[in-house]
Amino acid sequence: MKLKSAILFVLCLYACCCNAQKYACFDSEFVLSSVPDYKQAQQRLDQYAIDWQKELEAKQQELESLRNAFQQEAYLLPENLKRRRLEDLRSKEEEVKNLQRERFGVGGDLDKKRAELIKPVQDRVYNALQRIATEKGYAFIFDKAGNSSLAYVNPKYDVSSQVLEMLGVTGASAQGDKADSGKDTGGKSSPKVSSKDGGDKNSPRETKQGAGASRMKR
Repeated sequence: MKLKSAILFVLCLYACCCNAQKYACFDSEFVLSSVPDYKQAQQRLDQYAIDWQKELEAKQQELESLRNAFQQEAYLLPENLKRRRLEDLRSKEEEVKNLQRERFGVGGDLDKKRAELIKPVQDRVYNALQRIATEKGYAFIFDKAGNSSLAYVNPKYDVSSQVLEMLGVTGASAQGDKADSGKDTGGKSSPKVSSKDGGDKNSPRETKQGAGASRMKR
């Protein structure tokens, strides 16, 4: 009986400690889309993606033209010339694949540019959250952007506006952006960063990264 009583006491003490912890939330999509530096960085990243997509499409068109020309002429070509043309086609195909990996593959140019342009803003947001958590004594700060597991959040526990204040974004402009947005976030709305995806996870058509692109990832 004494052992059971001791276990029960420990469980009650743990529950009390858990209940004493303070929690808050913020909306990463709203915060990032309200920061001018982030908007500018996203626009630059989008332009890089568009330019590289055009470059890739030009290479693909060259390859397609060579392939069509070979198919039309193959039956007239001697075997040695036919083999040479096939080798040229395979070399061109490999060139196009390498360019796609180089520009849009994992760890490629687009990922590097995203880290160069977007991550510094994300780091500033994270540092602001860390300061708020330390000053207010929050054990956890949840990101409610796109979080389907959070059915309801009391607005008084949303620290998004405090994050923006620490980042130097004026309250007036932040509230105006939130009022004009189309996303419902516990009584307040926030804009969503648009996205375009060609279907493949490494697709070169991913010219818009949602705060994703851009949600806070650490």
